[in-house]
Amino acid sequence: MRQSLIRLLPVTLATLSIAASAHDAGVGTVRKTASASQKTANSRFRVGAFHLIFDPASQTARGLSPVTTPDFDFLPIGRAKERAGNGYNHLGDIHLRLRQGGGAWQDYSSSRERRPVRALPARGAVLAAADIGGSMGTGMPLRIVREWVNDKGTPTLRFTLTNTSNAPVEVGGLGLPMVFDNIISDRTLEQAHAQASFADPYIGRDAGYVQVTRLNGAGPALLVLPERATPLEAYVPIPTLRETKGQAVISEASPRTQTSEGFYDWTIASVAYAQTDWAKAGAPWNEATSFTLAPGQSRKIGLRLVIAPSIRAIEPTLTAQGRPVVVGVPGYVVPTDLEAALFVRSPSAITGMASYPAGALDVTKAPGKPGWTRLSVRGRQWGRARLTLTYADGTVQTVQYFVTKPLEQTMADLGRFSTTRQWFEGKGDPFGRSPAILTYDREADRIVTADARVWISGMSDEGGAGSWVAAVMKQLDNPNAAEIARIEELVDKTIVGRLQVASGPQAGGVKKSLFYYDSAAFPDLYKPETDWKSWTSWKKDQADDLGRAYNYPHVAAGHWALYRIARNHAGLTRVHDWSWYLDHAYQTIVAMMRDAPHYAQFGLMEGDVFVDILTDLKREGWNDKAAEVERLMKGRADHWRTLQYPFGSEMAWDSTGQAEVYAWMRYFGYGPQADVTREVILGYDPSIPHWGYNGNARRYWDFLYGGKYPRLERQIHHYGSTLNAIPLFDSFRRNPADMHLLRVAYGGLLGGITNIDQNGASSAAFHSWPDRMEWDPYSGDYGMGFFGHAYAAATYVVNDPTLGWLSYGGNLSQNGGQVHVEPHDGARARVFVAPAGLWLTLEAGKFKAVDYDPATGAVRLTLDPATDDTPAARLFVETTTPGGRAYRPERGTFERGGYTVPLSGAASELLLSTR
Repeated sequence: MRQSLIRLLPVTLATLSIAASAHDAGVGTVRKTASASQKTANSRFRVGAFHLIFDPASQTARGLSPVTTPDFDFLPIGRAKERAGNGYNHLGDIHLRLRQGGGAWQDYSSSRERRPVRALPARGAVLAAADIGGSMGTGMPLRIVREWVNDKGTPTLRFTLTNTSNAPVEVGGLGLPMVFDNIISDRTLEQAHAQASFADPYIGRDAGYVQVTRLNGAGPALLVLPERATPLEAYVPIPTLRETKGQAVISEASPRTQTSEGFYDWTIASVAYAQTDWAKAGAPWNEATSFTLAPGQSRKIGLRLVIAPSIRAIEPTLTAQGRPVVVGVPGYVVPTDLEAALFVRSPSAITGMASYPAGALDVTKAPGKPGWTRLSVRGRQWGRARLTLTYADGTVQTVQYFVTKPLEQTMADLGRFSTTRQWFEGKGDPFGRSPAILTYDREADRIVTADARVWISGMSDEGGAGSWVAAVMKQLDNPNAAEIARIEELVDKTIVGRLQVASGPQAGGVKKSLFYYDSAAFPDLYKPETDWKSWTSWKKDQADDLGRAYNYPHVAAGHWALYRIARNHAGLTRVHDWSWYLDHAYQTIVAMMRDAPHYAQFGLMEGDVFVDILTDLKREGWNDKAAEVERLMKGRADHWRTLQYPFGSEMAWDSTGQAEVYAWMRYFGYGPQADVTREVILGYDPSIPHWGYNGNARRYWDFLYGGKYPRLERQIHHYGSTLNAIPLFDSFRRNPADMHLLRVAYGGLLGGITNIDQNGASSAAFHSWPDRMEWDPYSGDYGMGFFGHAYAAATYVVNDPTLGWLSYGGNLSQNGGQVHVEPHDGARARVFVAPAGLWLTLEAGKFKAVDYDPATGAVRLTLDPATDDTPAARLFVETTTPGGRAYRPERGTFERGGYTVPLSGAASELLLSTR
């Protein structure tokens, strides 16, 4: 839910409030500097692959531009004038929290109050050097010397910390600001994609790094790598002056907004924060440490700035830099019934492995490919787990895992919780919400019947529809008769006729909320301690508005899922037949284009479902309705096709609409635009050895609209993770050689499962800031993410050219050249055999196993036994790669685009042959 930003940031698809932020005129000079080490009077240098610009007074970096793309800069050089002066952090600043004699911690910052630094002689490879103590504030017991060094063509930032006092100094907080140009404010979408970057951390101690990628997904990418004694222990948001009311020494003057995520510290020591700011938080990613400097003792720390030619080249670049590289399969979220693997490539041998908590992970060495150490990983204890690898050279690396239940059990937990604990039957509810599945507050252990952000309690928008959308999408591949009975009651009594207009000229229209604010009509309903005066407390006329297109895919997805269940499973739906549900899905699309055309110009979360509704209309022979939907959707797609970056929304920048834009670009054959969309997704959706950041599509504002604890904060596995995985999976099936796509997509797919707790309660997202480190108690908009999981859950069988035969989502074994895979994903209804380009989907039935013969291409399926509601499987067979062979099953009746295959009382085998 993002309505508030409409008032603050008037946004259309093509424009934002525009203020040019080009490089200043002097930048052109540095572009022409030829020598790899030449120094100029105004602190401009060419260092290897970079042009580097320093502020002459502070010697902090102002510009860092790749030689290959001189019009682009990783640093916010275009805002150099507005970000000059006190309180603005830059690359090259430093933050410290110190104490002596066990006293109180004292904070110091080189950016808080700028004072002239004392320049030191720059000799040899040193580009610039200074004693920066004058800018650190009074009472500083350390001498801090900063050097910028050209280390054989690599720009390197180094600090030497020396205790100049007569007593030991404990360093409990030590951070280096990571200030990159992530500021989208005052830029058009085109400018933002061309000029801005996002930074993502691998919080892996000595093996950690920060990757900085461009919004357009194009290369090059920047890697910030640690030198000795510079572990990435924590990634700490720098609080803004507004957030701290100007009282904090360590702070940032730039405001944090939806158009500017803010900046973070590469934090080397954090025990002082753990004892104070984070004392009530969940466990940090790594154990918090400090170090002590005796009088006269020094410690050197440093960061290297390395260029990777593309996002996909980040890991080869790390290897070339002598860094440990790990690859988790299927990622770093591990169900207890899945055989996961971790592949390690390091210049130094592994000498130790440890799991925290003890016993949470079983890790053993297994046979692997030359140059790689393969570790077998089995999850044993639900929840977060940390694997620590120690190398012979003393390097310590941590890999963050999350262990889940078997995914079929997780699906069952979610379905049960959402249809029982979240089931609302409020007799006489004045808002017409009975029966309903409403937002849940896990902390208070109750349904949220009244929130001042009225949609959260109103069954609509993302924050209110999420809970019932999750419940209905769970049924798509894991139907349960009792749960479906309640969902049908909800749809028949509450959604159609209350949330959705049932008849008349606006039939199919969807309201913004059933709940609303009316203190005159209900004087005792609204808690006085809550602020009911903001824009979020819609009145009835606002709640009844039909013009918000974002609400329509939620309702369409509910109708469509029930259509699929009714069409493919005997007797599971009892209130309406399949045609009623499909027709209402159709009506919802038509109504959106009629009643909500403004927001329909944007890509919508869950909008992929419109493609499936259109496909099913065609399969059923409803040609007139199919033609109407296709006409309406082509109008949207043709508009997007004219735009360079067709990803606008009500927000200045968003990661919501890309999945639907991609889907329609592919459907209508607009391949170049689909490819642009895919690459943009990779710009904000990283592959990182950490369950929280791997496949975590960037989002940092939706706690404001769907969380219990609202603030601007990087969210871990908000619904964007799974929704953005959908187009990446599709792209991989078209090009199975691009393993990067599969790894990012699977990270997002399984990342979304971590939001479901052991009892089945869901959360909008995980709070990543170290002062909280826990899931938000509100279920909020999680259902949009679960839509993505239910829609895309599958097992992928690949022959990785580097790592060998692997299965993402299943357990793989080999025997006599045959590849045998047993799916353990959350659906067991979709399998992709990558070497054959073979995409197998079941709309009824379950895959028990898949056998593939690489030599002949033969494929044999083993299907689960029949059940009362699934007497036959519904199998769809597609070859997705150019030149791939077409397959067909040896038996079954072809109808509605797929094969109906009778099942028996025992597991049955089905051979696929090539045509």
